[in-house]
Amino acid sequence: MNAAPVEIAGTVLFALAVVHTFSTKFFEALAHRRPAHAGLWHLLGEIEVAFGFWAMVLVVVMMLMSGREAATDYLDAQSFTEPMFVFAIMVVAASRPILQPSLSGVVRLGRRLPLPAPLAFYFLTLSLVPLLGSFITEPAAMTLAALILRDRYYSNPLSTRLQYATLGVLFVNVSIGGTLTPFAAPPVLMVAGAWGWDLGFMLSTFGWKAALAVIFNALAVMVLFRKELLSIQNETASVASVPWPVTLVHVMFLFAVVVFNHHPAVFMGLLLFFIGFAGAYQRHQDRLMLREGLLVAFFLAGLVVLGGQQRWWLQPLLAGMDSATVFLGTTFLTAIVDNAALTYLGSLVEGIGPEFQYAMVAGAVSGGGLTVIANAPNPAGFSILKGRFKDEAIHPFGLLVAALGPTLVALAVFWFL
Repeated sequence: MNAAPVEIAGTVLFALAVVHTFSTKFFEALAHRRPAHAGLWHLLGEIEVAFGFWAMVLVVVMMLMSGREAATDYLDAQSFTEPMFVFAIMVVAASRPILQPSLSGVVRLGRRLPLPAPLAFYFLTLSLVPLLGSFITEPAAMTLAALILRDRYYSNPLSTRLQYATLGVLFVNVSIGGTLTPFAAPPVLMVAGAWGWDLGFMLSTFGWKAALAVIFNALAVMVLFRKELLSIQNETASVASVPWPVTLVHVMFLFAVVVFNHHPAVFMGLLLFFIGFAGAYQRHQDRLMLREGLLVAFFLAGLVVLGGQQRWWLQPLLAGMDSATVFLGTTFLTAIVDNAALTYLGSLVEGIGPEFQYAMVAGAVSGGGLTVIANAPNPAGFSILKGRFKDEAIHPFGLLVAALGPTLVALAVFWFL
């Protein structure tokens, strides 16, 4: 497929954005060396800013090359529903009245497991919560799990190895844990309607395999770091009591946002109403995660804008693969291209059979934890946990290495079972 000059420019800028995500420490170092513009360098050192920044550059380039109307028409043609939804669900799910019952439920279930409390709580946070993502959506599950991990474990002086290992398992488990249903995982959502994948199909084809991989990954990291986890002495993080009517209203908001996840006019209206309600009962709230949610949405919106210019090389590449190649190929490609974008482009390829469809989605969700850009919910977890890492930064190569093991487990389960 011949590429237009604008598409080539878009691919170059996309590559620069990927490099930017791996170079955030460089900008942080510039902030210390050049304090006169430290604020700007700190801003560019935020990994959530990378794709949004280069997307703005692309829009300027498009205006210069094709005119303002062509650039604005391109933006109007893109769907920003997913970034807006992740923002809305992140703000609602991270509220105290939602976090409190979730935390209490994990604690109560943990007490029934034949494990010491630190191990049981850790295991359930990395297994049960990601699987709940199939019902409350992956962004909500990522937000809840990351908040629980931050307050219960990352608030302690953990080793760097445990910090990254936990993050890698969290990202991979959330990516595959949302495949029990056809509406919770972004890469599944993109193709479920076109390919006729309903709840029964997802449970029988993906769901039980994903559950096995999630449980195995959580068990493996728990056993590997058993001694360090047992050394954590503080009690389970407590959340101030919230009256049940307030909790019920928050649950209703969360449910409504999930139900109307395809309708931004509805769920954004619900979010505004939710913010008003939270302000009316501020004594039962912690600070809403508006800044963090907006940064994540900016990141994902930039990914949408830049990703729309990659069809010229991605679609022919996918069309030229057989089932085995596409299985491994999408796993690799999702590390540099959002897995939902990959499956969407794959759904446009005509004449592909069920084996190709399964291989593409299985590979896309398996590789969803390799980088922060691989899966839409990852920036939410990244934003919540990064402040607990050294220099308040998560190194992309550290995440990549930590996620390799859980990714291989997911690949093996989806391919051999």
